[in-house]
Amino acid sequence: MVYYNSDGSEGTMCGKGGRCLVRFASDLGIVESETHFIAIDGPHLAYIDAEKISLQMQNVSEFKSIQADFYTNTGSPHYVTFCSDAAQINVREIGAKIRYSEAFKEQNGTNVNFVEKMDDEQLFVRTYERGVEDETYSCGTGVTAAALISHIQEGYQSPIKIKTLGGNLSVKFQGDIINGFHDIFLIGP
Repeated sequence: MVYYNSDGSEGTMCGKGGRCLVRFASDLGIVESETHFIAIDGPHLAYIDAEKISLQMQNVSEFKSIQADFYTNTGSPHYVTFCSDAAQINVREIGAKIRYSEAFKEQNGTNVNFVEKMDDEQLFVRTYERGVEDETYSCGTGVTAAALISHIQEGYQSPIKIKTLGGNLSVKFQGDIINGFHDIFLIGP
């Protein structure tokens, strides 16, 4: 899978794109209940059923605290910040400031996730995506980052339900911050 952003630049891993790629291949009869593909961040496994695609993401073991916020790479770089009312955040304005900040200049910026805790099992996530240079309705690598950080910071347990403007997803995983996370699956329609 080679992914291009809306600005024409080649992107890093795209979780929602990967799920769409798998569904498309399934709809064409190229694959059935399971498939593998290679993306810019390496190999991926996906399981297919009528209602959802379960896409295995890369293992994640590096996390960085930035004041009260966090940074990790889930195939794409993500800055994760918790907020009390994600619906009211100006994602484009605040996201662009963080994306273009000096801290992320050497790596061509970062994606920015605004995460609201809905309850003990569900998050609401909004994402500013670099390359798109605006908010996207759903970001697979972003919700994956939000889920892992929520486990570390807030004690959320796998699987974590995630609401985005584009729909509902979940992320399941094994591991912890000490040993790293593995068997990470992004699950959604």
